[in-house]
Amino acid sequence: MAHQFSLAHLSVLTTSPTEMVEIAAKTGYDFVSFRLTAVTATEHVFALQNDRAMMNEVKARLAATGVRVLDIELCRMPAEIEPETYIPVLEAAAELGARHILAQLPDADRERATERFARLCDLALPYKLTVDLEYPSWTETPNLASAAAVVRAVNRPNAGILVDTLHFDRARDSVDELARLPAEWFHFAQVCDAPAEIPATVDGLIHTARSERNFLGEGGIDIRKILDAMPEMPYSLEIPTDTLALTVSAEERARRSIRAAEAYLDGLHGEFLRKSA
Repeated sequence: MAHQFSLAHLSVLTTSPTEMVEIAAKTGYDFVSFRLTAVTATEHVFALQNDRAMMNEVKARLAATGVRVLDIELCRMPAEIEPETYIPVLEAAAELGARHILAQLPDADRERATERFARLCDLALPYKLTVDLEYPSWTETPNLASAAAVVRAVNRPNAGILVDTLHFDRARDSVDELARLPAEWFHFAQVCDAPAEIPATVDGLIHTARSERNFLGEGGIDIRKILDAMPEMPYSLEIPTDTLALTVSAEERARRSIRAAEAYLDGLHGEFLRKSA
């Protein structure tokens, strides 16, 4: 089966959107996934919603290469941030032809968080965007059950759940529970591998998630079992490898990521490792 892959910005976080499109085209990705808002206080963000010249440049490269935009991140709504803050991001996503918006709800007030997610879905609907809820295990929406409760409560046609194989594994989520959820809630997945041992601290969880994931087949997560519990959909390869980035270019890391994913999902990982040695 031919899978569709997106190059996630976290995999090449210091690379500009224009460069990402070129890398994706050269290495065989169907899509790119851009990060337009900061997650940490120190990371550099390419905020296309505030940079008309860069926006035009990216659109030109998308048109020239045929690469498409899968999703835009991140609409993160802690207690102090209202969904209307992200209207410029929604507008930029629509202009780029994106299909999905990634959201997080790090807010202990479940009623407020749910209401805000509903409002974000309503804001995104005129732009023909789904809003897909991601649930990092260290946040106040820490597992599949909590994300499903939000999506079920808001009952919006464009609401969905984003399964990241790392967060699914770290939350000790159930594949059986995943398989029982409505198929229409799932639009794309973020896919990576990681060591089988789950870090015991929040700092450890965050370090792996943001800096040191593994290519598919090089860790201990049963990725195929997770993906088999969901409908066929595009896979965004979100695989930051900060140590490798010290000596290997963004283009080569992107290439290794997609070749490993293809080999793993096609059952050819042993052959891939031999050829890479």
